[in-house]
Amino acid sequence: VTPVGAAGAAVSTVSASANSDIHRSLDAVRARSRKLANDDEYVKKWIAMVTTNVVGPSGFRYQARVYDTPGMPDTGANNAIENAWDRFAARGVCDVSGRHSLTALAQLAIKATARDGEYLIQIVRGKPAANPFGFGLLLLDIDRLATTLNRPAEAGTNAIRMGVELNAYGRPVAYHLKTAHPGDLYQTTSSVQGATYQRIPAEDIIHGFISDRPEQVRGMPWAHAAMIRLNNLGGYEEAAVIAARVGASKMGFFTTPDGQAEVISTGTEDGTADGALTMEADAGTFQTLPEGVQFQAFSPDYPTAMYADFVKANLRGIASGLGVAYHALANDLEGVSFSSIRSGTLEERDAWMLIQEWFAESFYDRIHAEFMRAALGFGQITLENGSALPLTKLDKFSRHTWQPRRWEWVDPRADIEADIAAINAGLKSPQSVAAKLGLDYEDLLVEIKAAQDLRKSMGVELPGTPNPQQLAAAAGAAASATATAAKAIDVQFSEL
Repeated sequence: VTPVGAAGAAVSTVSASANSDIHRSLDAVRARSRKLANDDEYVKKWIAMVTTNVVGPSGFRYQARVYDTPGMPDTGANNAIENAWDRFAARGVCDVSGRHSLTALAQLAIKATARDGEYLIQIVRGKPAANPFGFGLLLLDIDRLATTLNRPAEAGTNAIRMGVELNAYGRPVAYHLKTAHPGDLYQTTSSVQGATYQRIPAEDIIHGFISDRPEQVRGMPWAHAAMIRLNNLGGYEEAAVIAARVGASKMGFFTTPDGQAEVISTGTEDGTADGALTMEADAGTFQTLPEGVQFQAFSPDYPTAMYADFVKANLRGIASGLGVAYHALANDLEGVSFSSIRSGTLEERDAWMLIQEWFAESFYDRIHAEFMRAALGFGQITLENGSALPLTKLDKFSRHTWQPRRWEWVDPRADIEADIAAINAGLKSPQSVAAKLGLDYEDLLVEIKAAQDLRKSMGVELPGTPNPQQLAAAAGAAASATATAAKAIDVQFSEL
């Protein structure tokens, strides 16, 4: 007996490995995902949401964290490392193609991960990198990593799973990439089907995807769970549009009492009879029908009755499958209260921060490790006096943090007041509040000090900034009011 699901489809009772499931469907699902990303407005909006909320317009903010002693930052080294990182991250430096900055590469990588399930970057070392750091990055289409290239582990050889060569513990040791994209127009049939693979060591490849199961080697498109609903909704909307056009056209039929077509034959322009009566409807024009002919209107009211409810129900399921809030995906704020939109937004932002943590580890940390070795080795990190930081202290100089983008709140004043109260009560630190706003506390203090010094040097006082005389007068007034109140209380107690 085969179990049958609610939709009538057979329910599988066989548990296959993650790689077997992926191998069977990866290419087809990826092709459908790309089609939806190009043609479906909701998927296009969702990919834009992923890019905006994970990477943001400015990318992850890099902060060097080099300390001479605990609590005492090495400001000179931190500034030198951050300046070198900014030079490397510039457009035309980090990307060997010369087209992208590091932020643009990050945006393309997270788009590829959402759409294709994974991203692929090759690390180019030495002279081909064409920059003073001695290494660069080349973002590749994931189609270069062939799903069909598989080989079992044999004596003296490693297993290959969907283009990834693995050791006995499942650790990638090499990637077998096609020397050219299989979909390029100039590729001949023989070159595509022939031996066109290049083995690249794993240390020269950055392959990122989010694992859903243990031992997983490749990633699946993030929209796979919502594809059926997206396809159904697209088909329904197409049918609804056709029905609406039919209804708006106010079409109808010509009928006769005995159903004889020849009675209503009118003939065509060349004088031949076509056996059908046709009418062109012009605004404000009424035409005369032949004797015995009646007009029966055809005016369907579909889809006005259930269109909106059906679309909303499907979009809620699609939003759940894509992991975003319904009101953000559908641009529908009808009937949304402040509390409900805040609750949904907070939950969605927690999911974005989980993806940010993964992306920081898989993308930024890997690039940063390569950057520090290359930049220190080529003497590209120099202090203000011109001396280069030594490669022998790589571990010390590699300490860092990433500050991903953060978001403004619906009611920022209430949130800021709550944060101030938490700081005053000792329940939060200023550093954590600054990080929540996407700021670095040390840099914030430096900026505040610079602003104060600049105002002082130019003799500028802000309207809301009290001078010492105003503070003394306010303190005296407060003390006088306190003394007056205390005296009044003493008088009341003496009378009692």
